[in-house]
Amino acid sequence: MSNIRKGLEVLQNNIKIAPEAPGVYRMLGKGDKVLYVGKAKNIKKRITAYSHFNKLPVRLQRMVSEIERMEFIIVENEAKALLLENELIKKLEPKYNILLKDDKTFPHLVIDVSSDFPCLRKYRGQRKDKNKYFGPFASVMAVNSVMDVLQKAFLLRSCRDNVFKNRERPCLLYQIKRCSGPCCGKISKEDYRKLVEGAIEFLEGKNVSIQKDLSEKMQQASDCLDFETALILRDRIRALTNVQQGHKVEYADILSLDVVALARKHDFVCIQVFFIRSGQNCGNVPYFPKQTQGASEAEIMEAFLSEFYAQHVPPKEIAVSLDFENREFLEDALGTKINFYKKGDKAKITEMVAENALASLERKQAETASVEANLKEMQEIFQLPRPPQRIEIYDNSHNQGSFAIGAMVVATPEGFDKKSYRKFDIKNTAVTNDDFAMMKEVLVRRFLRMSPENKPDVILLDGGLGQLHAVHEALKDFDLQDIAVIAISKGPERNAGKEFYHMMGRESFALPFRSPIAFYLQNLRDEAHRFAIGTHRKKRAKSITKSHLDEIEGIGSMRKRDLLNYFGSAEEISQASVKDLQKVKGISKKTAEKIYNYFHV
Repeated sequence: MSNIRKGLEVLQNNIKIAPEAPGVYRMLGKGDKVLYVGKAKNIKKRITAYSHFNKLPVRLQRMVSEIERMEFIIVENEAKALLLENELIKKLEPKYNILLKDDKTFPHLVIDVSSDFPCLRKYRGQRKDKNKYFGPFASVMAVNSVMDVLQKAFLLRSCRDNVFKNRERPCLLYQIKRCSGPCCGKISKEDYRKLVEGAIEFLEGKNVSIQKDLSEKMQQASDCLDFETALILRDRIRALTNVQQGHKVEYADILSLDVVALARKHDFVCIQVFFIRSGQNCGNVPYFPKQTQGASEAEIMEAFLSEFYAQHVPPKEIAVSLDFENREFLEDALGTKINFYKKGDKAKITEMVAENALASLERKQAETASVEANLKEMQEIFQLPRPPQRIEIYDNSHNQGSFAIGAMVVATPEGFDKKSYRKFDIKNTAVTNDDFAMMKEVLVRRFLRMSPENKPDVILLDGGLGQLHAVHEALKDFDLQDIAVIAISKGPERNAGKEFYHMMGRESFALPFRSPIAFYLQNLRDEAHRFAIGTHRKKRAKSITKSHLDEIEGIGSMRKRDLLNYFGSAEEISQASVKDLQKVKGISKKTAEKIYNYFHV
């Protein structure tokens, strides 16, 4: 009771000095730990609502009782308040905020309209004014599908600019009628521009008139006995027709709409987002917000929209499955309309999206229940004090000692935590052919950076008793209390499902063949192996394009290119004299000596 009284007193004192302006407020507890970050059009009015204690849900009552101090940041408008709130939530992860934890970027299609022969390509990242963007698409599969149609129907190039400028004859895409061959003069600039305009019209939902124009041109080509052109036009019409047949009638007049629906079951929440652009469904994505216990559905919806659209460009309209208090504030901040439909086509679409949200939620619950069951069984089998909340799985990869890396994968009750994955470039080159020594280096470096927040319950190693002993030897100076170290090795027949498990102080043992827990642990091991191999391959591929010249100070891309063009290879450069190096344009005597000394001193 005294805590509630104290929290309300702090709140009342801050209400007196709070600004009547747009901005962000922070509620802080013991040790200045941030409890909550919020935004408001009028900070004073917003925090006054928290003083009506009996009207607050239990979750916020608990928060008020913990308040010891408050901070305010005034900004120019609602949009800046939204962005600042999102930035602080991501950075601080406050205890009472609903967390989206979304760092996903969505693919777009982009056409550089300022170019003479614009390229059609997939794109992720910040938008640039000179380009024309279409999307977002929920997945690479969705964007690939549309791009496939565009290549068939409009024959736009998809090659990189450096490839386009240096081609002397058309590529395979031209041969299979998926490019008009602008690189080799197979089409004029004016005719190519018409194809670009047609593609833009199609992406903006104006494909009916395009088909009519193509049909007329096909008839003309046929009348002139130009059957090759007529066949190309026919294939383009078919591509457009297939897309039209796949369109849903209720999407036909929708140019730019996101439909956001929420489903809730017990303590689980799913929010489904459907992207509809130019009459096309560009895919859907489910989200599962964190820290939603005790929050109302309206509060969860508002928090989701705030966080999601602070990171992604909003459409012209957002349709939601339920109304919420600060809808007008968000509309002003985002510069878009947010509507809650009770009838009509958009209401039906929203209802369908809500059904998808519920289906995704039920699948997630089933998966979570399965993982929880495996973690509980893991506790019993490996004699752990509790079901593990954080499992770190380690593996190494190298190519006869070259490009050696160590990999760490993290699994939690919610699945693989890919943001916590880490790669370790092996620094001690003397051990890159020794798996035990490599694992020692990786684990020591990991433990040196360990904090209470990311301390694992289980370390799972891909290896046998040798690997297990090597790791315990490497970590003998660290506190391994409450951390189980388990090694998993393949059985004598090296069959999946017949692995042996090794722990210090216990006999090695196998799990029942094809049991769910055995499959779960194999999946953990395989994910670490996949990540290690993939990281190793990237490192090896990068080394192929890297030259020793990259390591010489003062040698940029232009000088590197001029040197390679003159001498032919890095090996020839390494054998050149100072005098020969000076023959290259832009290479002074001082630079030539620097290059020579790099290879010879």
